[in-house]
Amino acid sequence: MQKLSSSELFSLEQYARQRPGFRTQVLEHKSHRRLAVGPNCTWCFEDRLTVQYQVQEMLRIERVFEEAGILDELSAYNPLIPDGSNWKATLLVEFPDPQVRKVRLAELKGIEARCWMQVAGHGRVFAVADEDMERENDEKTSAVHFLRFELSPAMVAALKEGAALAAGVDHPHYTHTVDPVAADIRKSLIGDLD
Repeated sequence: MQKLSSSELFSLEQYARQRPGFRTQVLEHKSHRRLAVGPNCTWCFEDRLTVQYQVQEMLRIERVFEEAGILDELSAYNPLIPDGSNWKATLLVEFPDPQVRKVRLAELKGIEARCWMQVAGHGRVFAVADEDMERENDEKTSAVHFLRFELSPAMVAALKEGAALAAGVDHPHYTHTVDPVAADIRKSLIGDLD
């Protein structure tokens, strides 16, 4: 999947006009790219459209219109676009109550490295997590992580031939499996593998 360039983005004025329709399109698209793994972990799979939306929103909020600022945003978000042999996801560890969240994030240190996906007939692929920066400290893990699941050519071929897909978290304090991944999510993710 190609990275975004500044020429593909809306100007601030264009985006102000396009935003309602574009936002509706992106939210519908994202609904087929969100995977709940248990009650407290959501994986939001990224692609060109979700990244463009993030960049456009950041440029809008920060009122950035100069090329240098636009390129800074692109360099921050372009790494989230899949490379054709992988999936990239934002992991959200969600606990609404702040006190519960503090305790659970301390218990869940390392959860980001225990997230996996599995193509039927193949072994589990554990996430490569937080390549951009460390998101954990001595006391707790972060509530947001960035994951990359790197697939072999055989796994990609199997998926395109109809193999089922499973996902899960295998952590001592949080173990959940989704098997199979819903058909609409699986179909959307296969689109990232071209």
